[in-house]
Amino acid sequence: MAFALRKRGPSNFERAADGSMTLIEHIRELRNRLFRASLAIVVGFGFGIWLATPVRELLSKPYCDLPASIDPETGKCLFVQLGVADVFLLNLKIGLWVGLIIAAPVWLYQLWAFIAPGLHRHERKYAYIFTALAAPLFAAGAVLAFFVTSKGLQFLLNVSGDDISTNLEVTRYISFVTNLILLFGVAFEFPLVVLMLNFVGLASAKRLLSWWRVAVFVFFAFSAVVTPTPDPFGMTALAICLCALYFAAVGVAFINDRRRGRGKEVYAGIADDEVSPLELDTEPVESAQRIEASTPVAAPAPIDRRFDDMT
Repeated sequence: MAFALRKRGPSNFERAADGSMTLIEHIRELRNRLFRASLAIVVGFGFGIWLATPVRELLSKPYCDLPASIDPETGKCLFVQLGVADVFLLNLKIGLWVGLIIAAPVWLYQLWAFIAPGLHRHERKYAYIFTALAAPLFAAGAVLAFFVTSKGLQFLLNVSGDDISTNLEVTRYISFVTNLILLFGVAFEFPLVVLMLNFVGLASAKRLLSWWRVAVFVFFAFSAVVTPTPDPFGMTALAICLCALYFAAVGVAFINDRRRGRGKEVYAGIADDEVSPLELDTEPVESAQRIEASTPVAAPAPIDRRFDDMT
């Protein structure tokens, strides 16, 4: 009964938020959270090794669906292995990536639990919103990258002609696909940067909308660089998606500005370089009153030199 009625003290989150936790306790908490995150990644790596072969086959699907990749004798999709341990090392690499994805809820929570006490309540709310939007946007970019890869490989393999036998090296191909997925996924996070600029008050929705020409040019230039093929299909697909996400983010910024009442200030409609109008006062200025001359100050009394300051 005494154990049930014992009052619990403040949690580590509350102590870290109010500043009562010492530096040694912060370091000890960081050590514990890093250990839990590392343990989760190791467990996820074990599952990743088990799933490495199916994931590698899934990443190989854009190439294996093409007729040029099929061996006419065996009817199987063939890759080239240049080193003895290339496939083994590739499976370890894929297992690590899959393990990071599987253990993401654990190590992301440990990271957030260490950072969150130093944030204000509204900052934690924004972090929840941005985190909830980041994962679907990254997944959408990965799906688009997978689609662009299949179209790009079809274009590149048809360029070689029938007199050339094309067999791709497996490690270079998987690195090419994973890098493309990573680039497309990160590119799809750009609307979150736009929303962050608006939510913290650095850029209003009107100003973001005025930058649409520069944004469209940057999107097309970025798409031309990261897409694997020179054909306009993949570049246009990525650029159009980025433009749609940008204008959607600007629409959310307009809603946020209206909710906060931005644009209704006294000087909201005045440009920064606009000169303020001057009010000319035509009333005559009267002369000031005459100031009397000050009387001279009397000379101080002589000091008796027989005594010093202490006596």
